[in-house]
Amino acid sequence: MKILLLGSGGREHALALAMAPHVDTLIAVPGNPGIAAIPNAECLDGDILSGEDMVQIALRRNVDLVVIGPEAPLVAGVSDDLRDAGIAVFGPSAAAAQLEGSKAFAKKIMALAEVPTAMAHICSTREQADDALDMFPAPFVVKDDGLAAGKGVVVTTDIEEAREHAYYCIDRGGSVVIEEYLDGPEVSLLCLCDGKTVVPLEAAQDFKRLRDGDEGPNTGGMGSYSPLPWAPAGLADEVLDRVAYPVIRELERQGTPFVGILYVGLALTERGIRVIEFNVRFGDPETQAVLPRLRTPLPDVLLAAANGTLEQVPPLDWDPGAVVAVVLAAEGYPGRLTLGVPVTSTDVIHAGTSEVDGQVVTSGGRVLAVRGFGATVAEARADAYAKIQPFEGAQYRTDIAAGI
Repeated sequence: MKILLLGSGGREHALALAMAPHVDTLIAVPGNPGIAAIPNAECLDGDILSGEDMVQIALRRNVDLVVIGPEAPLVAGVSDDLRDAGIAVFGPSAAAAQLEGSKAFAKKIMALAEVPTAMAHICSTREQADDALDMFPAPFVVKDDGLAAGKGVVVTTDIEEAREHAYYCIDRGGSVVIEEYLDGPEVSLLCLCDGKTVVPLEAAQDFKRLRDGDEGPNTGGMGSYSPLPWAPAGLADEVLDRVAYPVIRELERQGTPFVGILYVGLALTERGIRVIEFNVRFGDPETQAVLPRLRTPLPDVLLAAANGTLEQVPPLDWDPGAVVAVVLAAEGYPGRLTLGVPVTSTDVIHAGTSEVDGQVVTSGGRVLAVRGFGATVAEARADAYAKIQPFEGAQYRTDIAAGI
């Protein structure tokens, strides 16, 4: 099998490592230095937001499957262009990708599908935002309606900070979703979908705040681990019954079948499960912790989803051990970044790196993920932290998966 993988981050490196042993050739656009180091992988230049460019590469290289990593090309409709050209692709259409591209759209679908989620108001004016903030007690949750690379959400007890973020999003010509705060542990469940059938992966938990103790600003994710020994039995089945299948069926009813990954971000509240958010691609950094545990060849499963034959796939086989991933971010992240810093770590997941004159350097906010492995989460955590070799100015949390 020959696969074309779109993206350049840590998620894509993790996907590449999971797929490469089971394929003849893996082509990444644009890829990163970590992917380039995989023996049967190669990286090509290209604009992943251009469906025309991706179709040309896929046809020229005669690939069997295109796997789209990031959300931006999905929302831009790259998967539609590939399908129109007769190319198998793992990733939803632009219409279905609005589950992540618009939080207001996601709320609408959840209401129609009767999916449990937070009470919310969609605001397009400052006055509406003020009224919505008055309706909910602290902590306040304010979400940019559009894509924001995982950093469009502000959760704060300071109403002025919440109002400032709401005004900022609205003044740019957008809208915001202001909703009730969901109290309880968070769980990420990634679900493979082929438009009709849903197959869950193993659950994970990620850590959004920059600093230890869940302090500091929200980020794209500072670490993750899997499995979750504390999660209630039957959680995946409950999510399938109450969330994933109702959403998939509603999208199918609307003529926009969902093919790809439905990422369900959940809070386990005293009132039961509640959906915090949907993403329409593999989570980052959850993918880094989940995929190493999958024994079933990943390319076979993704191709089945793309071809609409997931129901024929045998139950997924999982390693019972644990994986912990710790993210190392650039100095200044998630604000103004210090870039171009040499990176010497090996056997890591590359996220925000590039190669300049033969030297790997930092080129993004989240730079690396260090993964640890063990029979238990505690053993995997110890392994991960023992492997960390910080680059100059690196920021990382010291409490990922602590106490599990």
